[in-house]
Amino acid sequence: MELDELQARLAPFVREKLGDPGAAVENVKQGPGHAGFSYFFDAVLSDGERRAYFLRLPPPGVKLEGTADLMRQVTAVRALEGTGVPHAPILWAGTEPDWFGLPYFVQPRLPGDTLKDDYPERFSDAQLRDMARQAMTALAGIHRVPRERLGYLGDFWGYEFDITRWDRFYERAAEQELLALQPRVKQLLLEKIPHEAPIGLYHGDFQWSNLLYSPAGELLAVIDWELCGVGPTLNDLGWVCAFSDPAAWAHDRGSRMPHADELEAWYWEAMGGKPGDIRWFKALAVYKFAIISGFNLMLHRRGKRHDPHWEEIKPSMQANMEYALRMLGG
Repeated sequence: MELDELQARLAPFVREKLGDPGAAVENVKQGPGHAGFSYFFDAVLSDGERRAYFLRLPPPGVKLEGTADLMRQVTAVRALEGTGVPHAPILWAGTEPDWFGLPYFVQPRLPGDTLKDDYPERFSDAQLRDMARQAMTALAGIHRVPRERLGYLGDFWGYEFDITRWDRFYERAAEQELLALQPRVKQLLLEKIPHEAPIGLYHGDFQWSNLLYSPAGELLAVIDWELCGVGPTLNDLGWVCAFSDPAAWAHDRGSRMPHADELEAWYWEAMGGKPGDIRWFKALAVYKFAIISGFNLMLHRRGKRHDPHWEEIKPSMQANMEYALRMLGG
């Protein structure tokens, strides 16, 4: 949808939702994200008040399931109400095509940014440690959300599915020699499934670029819930910890965030329970990422999705698999 057309559609939408027939829409801009179309826009009320918003739409012409099913994200974010987990509330959401021809949701645009690019440079190491601790407290809060709030998200599909669904991507990945350990790691993942792990709401991509912080270092919101679901909550902990352990990587990631061991300790402290074993979940995290890297590298080299960043990540594909093997005791 062109921005002019979207602005024309947003104007009557905003007037009805705000109950202000004189409201206008300005500054419609394309936003970030890969699993849908996102936009920023301002609403100017009749009295001159200006409000900033974020709009998410699914890609046109795709089946509205998985990451394209916006109501999954709406369910997860609304389940956070009253939990203390920082989030941008869902102001309006719907599946009716009247406004945009597609399902949609709208949130307030919060005044901050994620820890990517140059944004972390404004913070001291002490601030970044505090910001990381806020994140782990939020993650514990996500994992304590009552299951009865999550009905629309369905049930857990099973550990085996979460391991084997990457096979088709592995088969098409570039640099297969860097993934030579894949069969052995996959075998150990299947043999050592931690069936006793807790099941609940998980984010699916809990990492620094999906956490919105104020310029003062306050966690404002956990964002980008495209991969959320019901399943082993320790997948989130394993994911963020694996990405924060230099031993898992061969390329320079340039991160100043705390080490995985500190993150894990803060999580268990926030959970108020006895620490568990997340080695299996860290192994699964880097197993998936190594395969994702190889697949995206293939797309890049074939000109299907230009992104030279995957060439920089390439050396870590083998390091990821070796790390996974160590986590699994192989």
